[in-house]
Amino acid sequence: MRPILALAIASALPLAAAAAQPSHVEAVQAYIARADRIDGTLGSILARDPTALDQAAEADRREGMAGAPLALNGRALLVKDNIDVAGLPNTGGSLALKDNVPAADAPVIARLRAAGVVILGKANLSEWANIRSSESISGWSGVGGQTRNPYDLARSPCGSSAGSGAAVAAGLAWAAIGTETDGSVTCPSAVNGLVGLKPTVGLVSRTGIIPISASQDTAGPMTTTVADAALLLTAMAGSDPADPTTVEADSHKTNYSRALKKDALKGKRIGVMRYAAGFHGGTDEAFEAALTVLRDQGAILVDIKDFPEGREIGQHELTILLTELKVGLADYLAGADPEKVPVRTLADIIAFNKTHADSELALFGQDLFEQAEKTGGLGDPAYIKARDEGQTLARGGLDRLLKDNDVVALVGPTTGPSWLIDPVLGDRYVGGGAGNAAAVAGYPHLTVPMGLVKGLPVGLSFIGPKWSEAQLLALGFAYEQASRARVAPNLD
Repeated sequence: MRPILALAIASALPLAAAAAQPSHVEAVQAYIARADRIDGTLGSILARDPTALDQAAEADRREGMAGAPLALNGRALLVKDNIDVAGLPNTGGSLALKDNVPAADAPVIARLRAAGVVILGKANLSEWANIRSSESISGWSGVGGQTRNPYDLARSPCGSSAGSGAAVAAGLAWAAIGTETDGSVTCPSAVNGLVGLKPTVGLVSRTGIIPISASQDTAGPMTTTVADAALLLTAMAGSDPADPTTVEADSHKTNYSRALKKDALKGKRIGVMRYAAGFHGGTDEAFEAALTVLRDQGAILVDIKDFPEGREIGQHELTILLTELKVGLADYLAGADPEKVPVRTLADIIAFNKTHADSELALFGQDLFEQAEKTGGLGDPAYIKARDEGQTLARGGLDRLLKDNDVVALVGPTTGPSWLIDPVLGDRYVGGGAGNAAAVAGYPHLTVPMGLVKGLPVGLSFIGPKWSEAQLLALGFAYEQASRARVAPNLD
C-alpha cells in the first residue's frame, strides 16, 4: 500500500483495526475522506461515483468468497472525463456535454469492472483533451476549472490527463485511466511523479471515448509503480469488434506482470536519444543519473545523436489530428441522447462556445476547432498525404533507429519540470521531444519517475516498436527497482 493512503486509513481507524489490512470499503472511505480534505484546492476530480462504497463492499464479498486477494479486485480508480462510464456524465470538460450521461461503460471500463476495480469517479482534464485552442491551459476545463500540480499548486499538471495525474500523485486513488493522442498520458505522469503508459494504438479499445484522432488516440494506465501499470494493462488490453484498429489486440496481449524482473536490463542494448535531451540543465542531470542506473544494472547504452525524421513529423501531425477530430466527434456525438446533448457536430460545438463565451472562451479561444471545421474529410488528398507521410516518417524513423543501432528500446527525458500556470501566456512546455514520434507512429511509450529537479518531478521515457509493451514494462520495472526515484508530494 502506498504511504499516503496507509496514513489516511490508519488515522481513520481504531488502533487495532489499523494494524490489519484495511477492507476495500475502508480503503475507499479513506480516498473519499482525503479528497474531501484536499481536492477543493487541487481540483482534480470532476464527478464522484455515488456507488463507490457499494462497489467496494461487493469487492470485499468477492474476496471473501475467493479466500485470497485478487489482482485488481477492489482497486480504486479514477477515469478521465472523456471515457464513458455508465451513469456518470462524460463531458470532455465542456459545458456542451454537461448532461451527456452514457447508459453503458466504454469497453475498456467494462474490462476493468470485470476484473473487479472500483470506479471512484471522473477526473478533470484539459477541455476537449487540449485540442480546442493553440493557447489552451493544461488542466483547465469549463466544467471543472483548473487542476493544479500537487508538488507545487502554482504549477501545471500538464495536459490533457491532468486531473488523472494530479489525483493519483496526491493519493486520491490507487490509479487512473488517462488517454493520449500525443503526450496526454506521458506528460502528466512525468510532471506528477507517476508511471504512465501509452500503449500501441490498437491494443486497447477506443469505443466510448470522446475522440481526437483515430490514428493516434489510446487509453492508458497512470500509476505510482510499474507493477500497477502492468496489472491494469493486462485487464485493459484486448480486441473490440466496434474498433477495427484493435483487430490484432487479442493475439498480442499477454499477462504483462509476468515480464517484470529486476534483472531485465542486464545485457540489453538500449538507444540513448541524445537528440531529445539538452533542453534543460536540471533535467539533463537527472537523465545522466538515470543512465548511470541503467549501466549499473547491466544495460549496454548506445548514444543516438540525431533523428532527422523527427524534424518533419510535426509538419504533418496537425493536419491528421484536425481532420480526424471533425469526423470522430460527429461519430461520437451521434450516439448521445439528443434530448440532453444539444450538439451533434464540431460546428455545433463552436457555436455553443460562442453563445456561452463568458464561461467557455474567457481564458482562451477555439482556433484549432475553427481550423478543424474547415478540413475536407477523410477523403481529402491533403489529409491522406499528411497521414501517410507522417506515419511513414514516424514508424520508419523509429524502426530505423532501433535496427541500425541494434537496440531493443530507446530512452530519453520525457519532458522538463512543470511550469507556472499562466492564463495570460498559456502553457510553456520545457522540452518534450521524446514522445512525439511514438505518438504519430502509434508505438508504445512508457514514462517512469527519474527523480526531482528543484522539488519537481521529471520522467524517463522508454520507447519501443509496435506491441513491445511487455519489454518496455520489464525495462522500466528494473530501472524503477534500482533507482527508487519516485518521491511523493507533501500535501499533509
